Amino acid sequence: MLYVVGFGAGRGEGMTAAAREAILKSDLIIGYTTYTGLVRELFPEKNYMSTGMRQEQERVELSLREAQDKTVSLVCSGDPELYGMAGLALELSGKYPETDIEIVPGVTAAFSGGAVLGSPLTHDLAVISLSDLLTPMERIQKRLRCAAEGDFVIVLYNPSSKKRADYLQNACDILLQYKAPETVCGYVRNIGREGQESRILTLSELRDTPVDMFTTVFIGNSETRVIGGKMVTPRGYRCV
Repeated sequence: MLYVVGFGAGRGEGMTAAAREAILKSDLIIGYTTYTGLVRELFPEKNYMSTGMRQEQERVELSLREAQDKTVSLVCSGDPELYGMAGLALELSGKYPETDIEIVPGVTAAFSGGAVLGSPLTHDLAVISLSDLLTPMERIQKRLRCAAEGDFVIVLYNPSSKKRADYLQNACDILLQYKAPETVCGYVRNIGREGQESRILTLSELRDTPVDMFTTVFIGNSETRVIGGKMVTPRGYRCV
């Protein structure tokens, strides 16, 4: 049995009961080194195996092999469907027809980070990763333009890294062709973990703000505003 588990941001209180139950049932926990470290703090008695960055296929195949004769949890931060290992596990599952797979959802950074800022995701939204390791930059740029033109609230994952220091700046330049400079935005770094920090700012300010891979960025739509120090996107209810 293979559970593909989303454990949220890494804090025990942010983990769903289903995720906790799957991990408790498992004989072995497998994941990216950082993720197994977070889970080990909550379940120190379990057996663990880990792989490094950019070893996703090896990690999934290891999980499928190990799950042929034991119960395994392949852990992902946030939700395993959103930039996680759920899809890849199902893609490779044909090689292991005797292994059952269950996807266990978790709270992704868009929602846990949104709650830190207020309620920026109350209306239609688009989630876009700025990482071009697996997606051509031309396609990412097209998606940014389409989401901005459609006036979606946009959540950006993987906004920057040492090798991609200007990716968020370039994305903001595209968004500024369709959105006003004063558009309300926000970011949260280390969501739900030690050192969490957040800020609400304008799109023009965001353009020149340094961020990293541990940061999730929120760009409001034309209706998003700041209410009581919180980032809020109204749904359209008539508030008396």
